[in-house]
Amino acid sequence: MKQKKTITRREFLGIAGASGLVSSGLSSCTSSNTPGGTRQEPIGEMTFRTNPRTGERVSLLGYGCMRWPMMSAPDSTDKVVDQEMVNRLVDYAIAHGVNYFDTAPPYVQGLSEEATGIALSRHPRNSYYIATKMSNHHLTRRGLRGRELREASIDMYRHSLEVLRTDHIDYYLMHNVGGETGIPFLMERFFNNRLIDFLIEERNAGRIRNLGFSYHRDVRVFDYLLSLHDSIHWDFVQIQLNYVDWRHASGMNFNAEYLYGEPRKRNIPCTVMETLRGGRLASLPEHLNSRLKRQRPEDSVASWAFRFAGSHPGVLTVLSGMTYMENLQDNLRTFSPLVPCTDGELALLESVAAEMAGYDAVPCTACEYCMPCPYGINIPAIFTHYNKCVYERNVPSSSQDDGYRRARRAFLVGYDRSVPRLRQAARCIGCGQCSPNCPQAIKIPEQLHRIDRFVEQLKQETL
Repeated sequence: MKQKKTITRREFLGIAGASGLVSSGLSSCTSSNTPGGTRQEPIGEMTFRTNPRTGERVSLLGYGCMRWPMMSAPDSTDKVVDQEMVNRLVDYAIAHGVNYFDTAPPYVQGLSEEATGIALSRHPRNSYYIATKMSNHHLTRRGLRGRELREASIDMYRHSLEVLRTDHIDYYLMHNVGGETGIPFLMERFFNNRLIDFLIEERNAGRIRNLGFSYHRDVRVFDYLLSLHDSIHWDFVQIQLNYVDWRHASGMNFNAEYLYGEPRKRNIPCTVMETLRGGRLASLPEHLNSRLKRQRPEDSVASWAFRFAGSHPGVLTVLSGMTYMENLQDNLRTFSPLVPCTDGELALLESVAAEMAGYDAVPCTACEYCMPCPYGINIPAIFTHYNKCVYERNVPSSSQDDGYRRARRAFLVGYDRSVPRLRQAARCIGCGQCSPNCPQAIKIPEQLHRIDRFVEQLKQETL
């Protein structure tokens, strides 16, 4: 579809607050759902779910386009999307039954929508569903309000249509509702400026086929939006769902059992994000990993999280950000076809979840919304390393702890290997630019300062 371009790439990146690329150390952690057996190719057919509102058959595995592979740009220090690899991943996914692709304006430094559009446009339009989002929470941080916010938001929507190379969006979401001040912020973004009326009009015109919202943080916003279902008629909602957050959500998160159950009562299908909790459920502590391996030795640890999410019949699709072909192949094996969790397996996962909930980890999902840091700090990589050491019991509370020397060395050596020194927590000045962007409501500077103090205590041996 040809439309007049409303904003330039440079302008758009400024609007979107583009996230930074995570270091290779973090990428290896967050994408660690490697195959557990020797089989490489999926051997069955994809499991599909039918949208109860439209009759659309949607692949139970959805492709999250937040983590497209990147590479160095020619003659530049910048990173660009590896479009050739994106094309290969999309082609392979479609060939094996995946038909749902989820992107957003801020993803991959503002480049995800265009890269996704290039890859998908090489296939018949009726062979896939596109999901993208109105990410206008970034616009408010530029000071836009009222009519200006409405117009810029509509420009963002039209830009999405253009770069996705389509005349309609199959699944369109109000992005990241529940953040900032909760309901007042929601009203400012979508209701006071009557932007919700525009979105409904676009749905009535067929340019939006399904209208929904993605939720984080304040459950009052979630409940309020569902209370409007009789007038708005939500087609779907997107929630954070995994076997830990099911009943053991922490921080500003809310138990997924409730988030899933409330739309279910209204026959509203759910799309699912953060199935791996930012990669943490793909790399469990060894004693927990072994418990799962004993039950299904050929399966990856990550597959347990995906099977848990897919076992709920009200889930339309389970999103996974698959950077590498081995991630895609492993997930395809899980969903081709899906083998739902048995009652015994659900009980096992609950026991694992209860233990995971007892760890003092930073609730980071490595979404990268906090990036880029103006001082070059690799925030997700720092939190990923810290959490890994928490789970492996390499965060001693005192120099008198058993195994202190081993834990000290593991933490410090691993820290330098996974996060370059110029990108470590010591560089944080507490500017606070990152925290408003965090969907998990992490007080990021406080956590960085805490980790930096711990690192210095280990270095100086004053713990």
